[in-house]
Amino acid sequence: MSSSHLSGGKVNISRVQEHARKHIFALLDNIDGTKNIVFDAALGSVMALIAPKAMFKEHNTKSIFHLHSGTLPQSHANHLIFIIRPQLSLIDLVAENVRNEVKRGSLTDFHLFFIPRITFLCEKRLEDRGVLGSFRNNIQELPLHLFPFDNDLMSMEIGSTFKEFHLENDPTSLHQTAQGLLMLQSLFGVIPRVTGIGPASLKVSEFMKRLAQEQNDANIPPSQIDQLILLDRCVDLLTPLATQLTYEGLIDELFGIRNTTLRLPAEHFVSSNEASPSYTSADTKDIILNSGEELFAEIRDKNFNAVGLALRKKANQISMQFGERHGDKTVQEMKLFVSRLPYMMANKQSLANHTTIAELVQKGTDSNQFLEALETEQELMNVIDTDKAHPFIEDCIARKEPFTKVLRLVCMQALTNSGLRPKVLEYYKREILQTYGFQHALTLCNLEQAGLLRVQQNQRQYTVLRKALRLTVVDNSEVTPTDISYVHSVYAPLSIRLVQHLVRPNGPRALQDVLGLLPGPAFDDIQPSVSGTSLSLQSSSDSPKVVLVFFIGGCTFAEISALRFLSQQEDSDANVEFVIGTTKLINGNTFIESLSENLDS
Repeated sequence: MSSSHLSGGKVNISRVQEHARKHIFALLDNIDGTKNIVFDAALGSVMALIAPKAMFKEHNTKSIFHLHSGTLPQSHANHLIFIIRPQLSLIDLVAENVRNEVKRGSLTDFHLFFIPRITFLCEKRLEDRGVLGSFRNNIQELPLHLFPFDNDLMSMEIGSTFKEFHLENDPTSLHQTAQGLLMLQSLFGVIPRVTGIGPASLKVSEFMKRLAQEQNDANIPPSQIDQLILLDRCVDLLTPLATQLTYEGLIDELFGIRNTTLRLPAEHFVSSNEASPSYTSADTKDIILNSGEELFAEIRDKNFNAVGLALRKKANQISMQFGERHGDKTVQEMKLFVSRLPYMMANKQSLANHTTIAELVQKGTDSNQFLEALETEQELMNVIDTDKAHPFIEDCIARKEPFTKVLRLVCMQALTNSGLRPKVLEYYKREILQTYGFQHALTLCNLEQAGLLRVQQNQRQYTVLRKALRLTVVDNSEVTPTDISYVHSVYAPLSIRLVQHLVRPNGPRALQDVLGLLPGPAFDDIQPSVSGTSLSLQSSSDSPKVVLVFFIGGCTFAEISALRFLSQQEDSDANVEFVIGTTKLINGNTFIESLSENLDS
């Protein structure tokens, strides 16, 4: 898998990939002999962003497996290496696998690598399961914190951050976030200015200061990033619930994108001129979605209503290119045409793939269920009929629509109405539990504790924020947008509106009128350099300021598209190029699921 697409941004994200490769292959090369590797399932897929399987083979790896219950496939090697996150459920699977290998009479040596670090609880669990001695002294830490997704995007891919901190008061993943940001500073220099909003942001900033004092690395290069903006997800809970209407966002909403990979039934991609389909209904096709593909880079951030026009334009261009082979040509011209043919064929295949994907998306967005839900969302965002039980939400519950869909809409109503009237809240809870089962009572409690569901307050926060920050825009074109609201058609993500203000020189002071309506503290600090002196911004007034926006608790593809849109605006009052980091790429469904208990339906 080529990684050339990672190096095309203002900051060379491929260095993050190189840093991760250096660590993992150094550990593997310290182990003599053949090796089999077992990744936990979630980690295994994201590790492909660091290195393909072929690269592991170059370091004497025979086979790579995913961790699961039962017995591992038989593959003789000198060493069996488990690489996992520090989670107790994964420790139980590792213990089961080790015991089964011992029963099978395997003579392999066992190793255990924790990403990013081992915890006391995990070590104790290994001891309780009776397998700690099987690893002898072969337990190590693999300090991988951020995975490179694109030339402007990195993610930790830890989905539990929001729940752990805001519901369980566990700052472990915030400490890991700080470690990841310090790793970035070791590669790209100390970031002069750190701005943030929300309690998790402040905690990460405090961890960064403490860890920086402990490390005191004098080899840090000059800064390539001018500002770090830390955004706690609790500051903007509405945006992840709203349906994303960009091309990439809708693909994620309808089909799910996992670590830049879209998996769809292969039968949809059968060419019409094939004599008979070569795929069965069980076969799937994996499509990589990143800026390495020219067409996808062009259309991914567009509102879906603008994608059809872009695809037709691309089809006409390709048709004209292939038409050039006709007519009188010199030998030199034919030679040039033939040299361009592989590139043209790749573009043709790319167009065919995205035309098929767009047709599948269109099928989903044309359904009555999708259109009615979207209309309801937009009514709520515009504060229409938010004070009473919404008829469409009631119908969704009665029809037993997907549980996450119902919760998204109920939470959106609560957030846009600054809470629900007590009778309305109790009515929704009663109807949901009677329809979907009383095992979901814990989920409703979690949503209340997280601030997504609550009783109405006198102060109408959303109404004030909507007006002060222009969160709804009705006159913005979806095809040729002039405002970030195009990513949701009428709604501008609150998180990105805040970023627009925070990149200005006066930072949080520009938001003084609305900060009281947002949870947690706001801060704007100047970091000391390695020598202890205050740093100043490195960018000249002519070159764009580079800003790293880091979402603590997850961000959506729509928010990423909105930041990319701002980077491309030449006439904006802030000349900024954004790099995006997050603890997890999410959509409304995955965000709700991360807060759910017993969500099997």
